[in-house]
Amino acid sequence: MVEQDYYELLGVPRGADDAAIKAAYRHMAKEHHPDRKNGCKESEARFKAINQAYDVLKDPQKRAAYDRFGHAAFQNGGTGDPFADAGFNGFSDIFSSIFGEFMDPRGARQNAARGADLRYDIELSLEEAFTGVEKTITVEALATCEVCDGRGCTGLDRCTSHCQTCGGMGKIRTQQGFFMVERGCPNCRGSGEVITNPCGNCHGEGRAISQRRLAVKIPAGVDDGTRIRVASEGEAGVRGAGSGDLYLFVHMKRHPIYAREGSTLIAECPVSFTTAALGGSISLPGIDGHKVELKIPAGIQSGEQLRHRGSGMSVLNGRGRGDLMARILVETPTHMSKEQKKLLEEFRATETGDECPAAKSFFARARDYFAS
Repeated sequence: MVEQDYYELLGVPRGADDAAIKAAYRHMAKEHHPDRKNGCKESEARFKAINQAYDVLKDPQKRAAYDRFGHAAFQNGGTGDPFADAGFNGFSDIFSSIFGEFMDPRGARQNAARGADLRYDIELSLEEAFTGVEKTITVEALATCEVCDGRGCTGLDRCTSHCQTCGGMGKIRTQQGFFMVERGCPNCRGSGEVITNPCGNCHGEGRAISQRRLAVKIPAGVDDGTRIRVASEGEAGVRGAGSGDLYLFVHMKRHPIYAREGSTLIAECPVSFTTAALGGSISLPGIDGHKVELKIPAGIQSGEQLRHRGSGMSVLNGRGRGDLMARILVETPTHMSKEQKKLLEEFRATETGDECPAAKSFFARARDYFAS
């Protein structure tokens, strides 16, 4: 039987570096794993060939011999099948060398014991978001046990022993097909140690549910959906392990005057049609407590916006402020006295059409359309 070239098996050129060969192996091993093919014998054979190819090409000496002599370098006294002597454990070591960064026992033990992150939703007014504020919140979560001071046990002497289930490693291995699967030890919960005389308050975990008040600082410029991380203020870890983090999620209260788009504040400002026609001014309460005066030019149209620079929101993690935008809404009067109506009638009698050029242009186009 003609054996397939190892480089072709992994889909890499002969000049490929170690990183490319490693990446190709990982991809091919996942793609052709027998467990993904419902135990297909053909996939099992190809999977074994892929691992055999990688065992040779990852080793500089074996690769050099293969490049020179091909498959003959491992026959008649050569190294032979990399699984022949090692059995399943041999393949396990190869797989570990590729995916070992995800299976580090110290990392697994640390992650298993670390406290969980917490979420806290906090509601702010627009004024609080503008200035920044310090809030006192109440958090109910697992905290360091006050009875045993987080040790998980009573007494002053050493009260832990190596877990017999995992041998102190904090993880156990089980065989699934060709793979050795590692998971956190259920007996010691990944810590590698068990409590011999557990604390009656926390039952050996070193942490118990409690309420605590916490002062948190909210920076100026936060917006709806802003997430603030408060390090190490989440759940306490198991028996003195690291605490999780607390994440504050900001929600903004509705403001009676302003809407917000980033650092820009927007106010919809109704004005009388006489002010829009003749011009005038309006006064708005600034978010910083100072009045904002805006001049309205004569002839302004409904929907036009007036900008007042530097009167908007604070910029998060930056300097300066955004702008304030006044969106003008021209209001037609609905309650008029007889005298006012008379004056408007007199004004209408003097209209030539040139007073409202947009209306004149529109109706001229309409007449041309029907005339064509």
